[in-house]
Amino acid sequence: MKKSWFWLAAILMATAISCNGQTERTKGKNLAINQDKLQPAASTGEVVNQAPVHITKDDFLKLIMNYEKNTENWVYEGEKPCLIDFYADWCAPCRITSPILEDLAIEYAGRINIYKVDIEKEQELAAVFGVQNIPTFLFCPMEGNPTISSGIANSPEATKTMFIKQIEELLLKGKNSSAI
Repeated sequence: MKKSWFWLAAILMATAISCNGQTERTKGKNLAINQDKLQPAASTGEVVNQAPVHITKDDFLKLIMNYEKNTENWVYEGEKPCLIDFYADWCAPCRITSPILEDLAIEYAGRINIYKVDIEKEQELAAVFGVQNIPTFLFCPMEGNPTISSGIANSPEATKTMFIKQIEELLLKGKNSSAI
């Protein structure tokens, strides 16, 4: 029972400190893959991206799920489980999560992909997933349906711990777990 109350309190707190859909315009940067963050994976030699990758609707349709073709069922197109961050540059909690996701992209390189979707530039994607508060995170496992969550914890450390728990439970499901 105490565990249920803890999670309820954590969810309420995360929701309270997340951004809502404000209308301020983004003065964005060029959002491309950082070539300096491409490194070979230690175990396979495969080149993996060690930074979150900014994606567009077209990228999403190819890399994640073609929701225009598969209107009834979730059909995951990815080669690895992924975490998708729906964000905006003006959102303070989004700016807090950015370096955390960069760290996690390095720690989980080769095992999961981390993507970022700018909701101001990709409004259709945000609408398809009902994103009303940001940051919102979509966890896409290799099998089964995705899980969506929004908001962050009360500190960067707690937020990183929250992400690690969600990655391990929702994406890796105990396989190849890492103690971080």
